[in-house]
Formats: sequence, C-alpha cells, structure tokens
Amino acid sequence: MDDSEARSAGPIEQASDLSEIAAHSAVSNLLDVAAQLAGFAEDLKALSSRPIEPTPTLAEPDDQPESGFSGII
Repeated sequence: MDDSEARSAGPIEQASDLSEIAAHSAVSNLLDVAAQLAGFAEDLKALSSRPIEPTPTLAEPDDQPESGFSGII
C-alpha cells in the first residue's frame, strides 16, 4: 500500500469509528428512554390503584365570602 492508499483509507476508518460510537450512543439513549418509560408505567400503575377523591372548590356556598364584605378595608 502506498501513501495515497493509506491516506484514502484513513478517513474511512475514522468514519467507521464514528458510526460505531453513534450506534452505541443511540442504543444507550434508547435504553435510558425505555427505563424512564418503565418507571412511568410503574407510577401509573400505583396511581390507578388509588381511588379518586373529589377536591373542594370555591364554587361551594360555604367557601364564598359574605355578600356584604368587599374584601377592601
């Protein structure tokens, strides 16, 4: 192999290495996302086992201020 062949082979090897690094990075990212989704699924499973309880709102008559009081002193 002469110098011109060695120079032309260099970038190909670098591209191959970068491609391999990118593939490993993508696999790692996918595994992280899969782990997060599994965690979310567990959270949803735990939440689904709890009963839904109504929360009081300000629309209920007991929570509204008296009609004669404007709130400004």
